[in-house]
Amino acid sequence: MLAFRCTLSLLAVLLFIIESYGQDSPNIVVFIADDAGWNDFGVYGNDAVHTPNIDALAASGLKVERAFLTIAQCSPSRISILTGKYPHATGAEDLHMPLPDDEVLVPTYLQQQGYFTGDMRKQHYGPNGERQFNWYAEETAEAFPGFLDAAAGRPFFLWVGFRDPHRAYQQGAFDPPHDPARVKVPPFLADTPETRADLALYYDEIARMDANIGRFIAELERRGVRENTLVIFLSDNGMPFPRAKGTAYDAGIRTPLIFSWPARIEAGTTYEGLVSVIDLAPMLLDLAGADPSPHMHGQSLRPMLTDQRAPGRTYIFSERNWHNCDEHIRSVRTARYKLIRNAYTHLPLCTPADASRSPSWFSLIDLKKAGALTPEQARLFEAPRPRIEFYDLERDPGEFNNVADDPAYQEAVRELARVLDEWIDETGDFPPQMRRRDDNTDRITGVKFTQKIPPMWNDK
Repeated sequence: MLAFRCTLSLLAVLLFIIESYGQDSPNIVVFIADDAGWNDFGVYGNDAVHTPNIDALAASGLKVERAFLTIAQCSPSRISILTGKYPHATGAEDLHMPLPDDEVLVPTYLQQQGYFTGDMRKQHYGPNGERQFNWYAEETAEAFPGFLDAAAGRPFFLWVGFRDPHRAYQQGAFDPPHDPARVKVPPFLADTPETRADLALYYDEIARMDANIGRFIAELERRGVRENTLVIFLSDNGMPFPRAKGTAYDAGIRTPLIFSWPARIEAGTTYEGLVSVIDLAPMLLDLAGADPSPHMHGQSLRPMLTDQRAPGRTYIFSERNWHNCDEHIRSVRTARYKLIRNAYTHLPLCTPADASRSPSWFSLIDLKKAGALTPEQARLFEAPRPRIEFYDLERDPGEFNNVADDPAYQEAVRELARVLDEWIDETGDFPPQMRRRDDNTDRITGVKFTQKIPPMWNDK
């Protein structure tokens, strides 16, 4: 009888452990947009773009108001998120650099906790990164039932790398199409019919992505697994327009960030603290019952999910490296200030090739030729550029007025410069003169070079 009671007690304990494991280890689905600006969604204040599913996702969970990326470039950003390391420390800091053979992504850690892991659509991790997922499909919502079937009741992790709203744009991405007259034109772009039409097509692709997200959510609900599924939405960098994607300005590194987990996160909540996506990987491991890797630079965001009074980050660090032309830009941001350090100051800012071949770019070029740029637009073409840019974000949220030389800000400039130097040392950043590639496009025209790089662009 004693043995029987002991067996019953043991079973009760095991059932409790299993039940607790199931509650504490959610299914995880990450939706990551490709080149979507943080404020180009209804829930982030843009009422001109059609995003009902993303807005509903935020209403069902937690919206982070001030979330930031480690880099405003596609593949380095995604690899940074999945490794929990700053881009320069991953060995894949440049566009389309493959993940080194010794680097480990989140799905590998989750598999060790019993998760079935999958990847959809855009990858660009290289062979080592791609083989760290159990499952892959090129399609999006249509292939999702197959992924859930393959998971066979195990907790699952799915990373959905959308290609929307990446360029090139074509008519017909969404019906009805967005009205160019209603789009929001940032002050760093030229308000021309061509720019407005360009933005409307960009909105169309955001809306198409939003519709696909709705199909995913519907399938989770149909299968009865939505309650214990943590859904995360973010973007890999800012909008693919000049002075956004590929920069250290907020238009490039700020991201929408939404968490929806009905079983754990209160609906309609908002977090106001500073958040870096460097902390996402440690959080996912934490939720799965694993200790974060000691090689990761971040710390788990788990407390924030249920306690919006939890402290945010004091400092946000970001960088920019080679894309279609080389940069070595490092930045540190607080709630009020941002310091940006430029290495290659004699060259104008390198705009990613897709943005510098866009109608919005050509509208700016036309204004430049006519001498009609506004001060906000002219900042894009500075050459030489300042070594240090410093912005008071409370007074200048658009980051147009560089106050690095203003005596009133000298103490804050010195303090953030010191903090940035410490981060560079602690994370093993490489100096500007190392690991450098040549430009392969003209920084003004966006045209690819077919011959040796002209001396005016080559500073070696």
